[in-house]
Amino acid sequence: MAQPVDAATRKRVLKVIFISLLLDLISFTFILPLFPKLLEFYRNVEAPLDASAPPSKTILSSILGYLNAYKAAFARPIDSRYDIVLLGGALGSLFSLLQAIASPVIGHLSDRYGRRTALLASMAGNILSVLLWVVAVDFRTFLASRIVGGLSEGNVQLATAIATDISDTRSRGSTMALIGACFSIAFTFGPALGAWLSTIATVAANPFATAAAVSLFLIVTETIYLYFSLPETLPSLTRTPEANGHDDKSVKPTPKTAPVQRTNSHFLLNFVHLTFLLFFSGMEFSLPFMTYDLFGYSSSKNGRLLGYVGLVASLLQGGVTRRLPPLLSVRIGVSACLVAFIILMRASTVSGLYLAATCLAATSATVVTGLNALSSFEANEGERGGKLGILRSWGQLGRGLGPVLFTSVYWWAGREAAYGMGSLGIAFVGLLVFFGLKTPPGSVKARSKAQAVDEKKEL
Repeated sequence: MAQPVDAATRKRVLKVIFISLLLDLISFTFILPLFPKLLEFYRNVEAPLDASAPPSKTILSSILGYLNAYKAAFARPIDSRYDIVLLGGALGSLFSLLQAIASPVIGHLSDRYGRRTALLASMAGNILSVLLWVVAVDFRTFLASRIVGGLSEGNVQLATAIATDISDTRSRGSTMALIGACFSIAFTFGPALGAWLSTIATVAANPFATAAAVSLFLIVTETIYLYFSLPETLPSLTRTPEANGHDDKSVKPTPKTAPVQRTNSHFLLNFVHLTFLLFFSGMEFSLPFMTYDLFGYSSSKNGRLLGYVGLVASLLQGGVTRRLPPLLSVRIGVSACLVAFIILMRASTVSGLYLAATCLAATSATVVTGLNALSSFEANEGERGGKLGILRSWGQLGRGLGPVLFTSVYWWAGREAAYGMGSLGIAFVGLLVFFGLKTPPGSVKARSKAQAVDEKKEL
């Protein structure tokens, strides 16, 4: 077996992962609340709604033409106010589909050349992506920014692989929960900070240049921090004499780890990830439509709703999820998601909406974190990056297709039919999770008091 990572090194690497991933995700979430106004700005410049304006031949006008044809296919009319939302959803789906292509490649490269090398290469792509956003005075440049970002973003999966490298089976769940907590914290504060920065105008040709510039500053800071602070964690590289500070070629490296005992097939884990995110992401994307139709919610009220979900999720991850075995965490999250779908299918009050949001927060705090942990138990140390990349790829495929599928049903057949379909889909996922997945050996072990104290110190 591979030599365990000492406690001091593990704590130091976890600190680097937490800080860098937090910087990365806060930067990533800046743009989320800006999409409507940002895309409206490009539309007004390149594809104005004024009928008297001369027709434009731009990429944006072509995309809007296809979206209008898509809208016209529905039996019920779709208000023009949703044009921008649909465009934002299309860009979000594009980003996710590009991630589905890139994630396995990034993961396999990290298994071959090391986590640190792959992560720094990914950061170079992220810097280029955000730099394009800073100078995006037209939609074409902004689209290029999203494409580069989709193909290069690998921070989350590589942070997960690094966390797996430095954790044993007993601490795997709590380590993954730490990564999940970064998501919740970033999604609680990042969008609000991005919205505030967008009110500071510095460049007339790109009103969102201030938010983009701060995002670029965070990404560059993260890259420098990683370069100087992150050691290599890939076991096959850290076992070499040179990596351990020995130049003597007579020093024999530690034997490689024996193959792991498989408990769950990677196909089943990947399929659960895909089907779960197919319905969950569709619900996420349709939620603003539902809150507008039922309660007349504005963007600010939707922002407060999402902020509530992020806050509750971060509290759950910090206090509950890290103590749960991965499979139990997934089962709780899928069950909470099913309850949320059923509530949203019939909700008619704000209190019902927030009850569903609480269930969704529990889902956000558990399912993906647990699936990442379960997948890591099924991979040898030399294939973790690739296996986790494939898991993420399947999930991103579901995240890319979910909004299109779900909103189509929403507009064709109405809210009850859409959320009813979602309930059946999540119930199917629940059957797979409760009767298909099994608990890996070593993922459920009694913790000593000293181990519990160590976990609290890490957080």
